[in-house]
Amino acid sequence: MSHTLEQLRAGALAGSARISLNGAGLTALPPELFEPAIAQTLEVLDVSGNALETLPEALATLPRLRIVFASANRFTVLPEVLGRCAQLEMVGFKSNRIEQVSAAALPPRLRWLILTDNALEQLPEALGERPRLQKLALAGNRLRALPQSLAQARQLELLRISANRLEALPEGLLRLPRLAWLACGGNPFSEAREQAALAHTPVPHRPWTALRLHERLGEGASGVIHRVECEDQALALKLFKGEVTSDGWPHSEMAAWLAAGSHPGLIPVTGRLQAHPEGRAGLFMPLIPPSFRALAGPPSLDSCTRDIYPEALRLSPAALQRLAGTVAAALAQLHERGISHGDLYAHNLLHGPGGQAYLGDFGAASLFEPGTAQALALQRLEVRAFGYLLEELLARCEGEPPAAWMALMQACLVETPADRPLFAAIARALC
Repeated sequence: MSHTLEQLRAGALAGSARISLNGAGLTALPPELFEPAIAQTLEVLDVSGNALETLPEALATLPRLRIVFASANRFTVLPEVLGRCAQLEMVGFKSNRIEQVSAAALPPRLRWLILTDNALEQLPEALGERPRLQKLALAGNRLRALPQSLAQARQLELLRISANRLEALPEGLLRLPRLAWLACGGNPFSEAREQAALAHTPVPHRPWTALRLHERLGEGASGVIHRVECEDQALALKLFKGEVTSDGWPHSEMAAWLAAGSHPGLIPVTGRLQAHPEGRAGLFMPLIPPSFRALAGPPSLDSCTRDIYPEALRLSPAALQRLAGTVAAALAQLHERGISHGDLYAHNLLHGPGGQAYLGDFGAASLFEPGTAQALALQRLEVRAFGYLLEELLARCEGEPPAAWMALMQACLVETPADRPLFAAIARALC
């Protein structure tokens, strides 16, 4: 919920732990934020969608401040005052004009840093020296290299480096003990494979003029899904927005989805959109029955990298086995085809009666050369994400789950990536 300047000035927000002045026309932070009635309780400050270029030194005097969102402003430098905020652990400055990040701007308790869609060409070595760093979003910048210190970021679990200018994937990242979600598409090292998938995957083309557009079924960062009719056939159409997202470029998502092929655990592409009046790209897919629902909600500010499940969700052992086995088999096929999903989460799984499941959302997917040492390392990285998913499913199993499933989950989560099983073996174990 957004607040207003009028509420702030009238004292109506005294004692608030969270204040949102999103889109309030700010060119500076209001002084009322630093008065004792607010300063002593404020933990989350959202000033996104304004015209801010700097932050005041007084920010460092807020004793409980944990989270600052300042996306879609006019910053060109990440303010160094952030590094002097003793309790600050989440910093979100997406879609600014940031060209420079100094070591001094990084808070000592930094856990979650979002710098998506800026103009960064380099980052300080101090970034990998923040011992609590768990989630790092850097898609849509101009990075040609990453700090070598990131290879020591032992708590890092989620990394988004898509849509940059990296000529190679830093090998040290693939040895990180806890890294489970990696998006690295849309860089020069994967460009040729993406272009080949877009150019040579044989699917039918359907012209925009042949469609009847119906209601919106959903919307994500990269596009909007509509129900459509084409030649008396009901389909779903994902219309891509075109701009960079927190996961990367839409064309990288399209390339991976097209290359994924047909599998019972994947939502297939049944066609590509042709001749949209605004030149937008689109992919067709079958309509999923309304009995299918997302298995969980996305992570919260507190859970950081772990999904939020419905309290009442319980799975029978048979349904759990079918669901987990289907997902593992789908991922085995993806990796055989040189695709890392990058966002293996329950919130990207549609589940239906009896453990039926579809893995969707290829927004964070990356293409690579299969059959190489790097390919195996990328697969074992994603196996850790599967281990987290299996852990969450087992916690919601009706009755005591088999010991073999618990052992499989533990094998997927070992912190030495080379010791993890591959998806083909995981799928066989869940048959």
